[in-house]
Amino acid sequence: MKDIHDESTWPVWANETIDIVEPNPKWVEKGIQEKELLLNLLSSFGITEIQHYGSTSIPNLPAKPIIDLMAKIDSFQKIKEISLWLANHDWHYVPPNLDNRPWQRFFVKVINDKRVVHLHILLEGEERWDNQLLFRDLLRNNQQFIDEYAILKRNLAEKYSNDREAYTKTKTKFINYVLKS
Repeated sequence: MKDIHDESTWPVWANETIDIVEPNPKWVEKGIQEKELLLNLLSSFGITEIQHYGSTSIPNLPAKPIIDLMAKIDSFQKIKEISLWLANHDWHYVPPNLDNRPWQRFFVKVINDKRVVHLHILLEGEERWDNQLLFRDLLRNNQQFIDEYAILKRNLAEKYSNDREAYTKTKTKFINYVLKS
C-alpha cells in the first residue's frame, strides 16, 4: 500500500504551482454552472446549498484560475458514497488527513491534469461558512480591499509558488483584518 503522504506518489495536479492570473469575467458564470452541476449530482446526498465564494467570485480580483465552491451537509457520514459518485465526474477526494482541515471534506475537479474547481463540504452550522461569505461580500463591495488583496496574493504566490499551505495560511491576517472592518 502506498504512503499517501509521499508526495512522489501524488498526481500531477496535487503539486501544481500557484499561478495568479488577471480577473476573468467568465469565472462568475463558470461558478454558476459548476454549482448547478453539483446540486444536480449531490442533492440526493442532502446537499441543498452551494456557494461560489473564492477569489474567482469577486469581480476584478486576480486569482488562481480555480473556482472555489462550498456546500453544506448535515453529516460527513456519506462522504465515501459522495466521493465514489463524484469520481465519475472528474472529481478527486482529498482526505482530511492530507487536507489538514477536519472541519471540511475537500474535493478537486481535475481536467487535463489541472485543477479547475475546488469543492469544500462543510457541516451545517460551521462558522467558517458565514465568514467565507462575509469576506467575499465585503471584498465585492470595496475596491480598496480588492486592490490590497490582489497585491498580497501576487506577492504570496511569488514567495510560496510551490507551497499551497503556506500561501493559504499567510492570507489569514488580511482576511481577519477585512472581517473586523
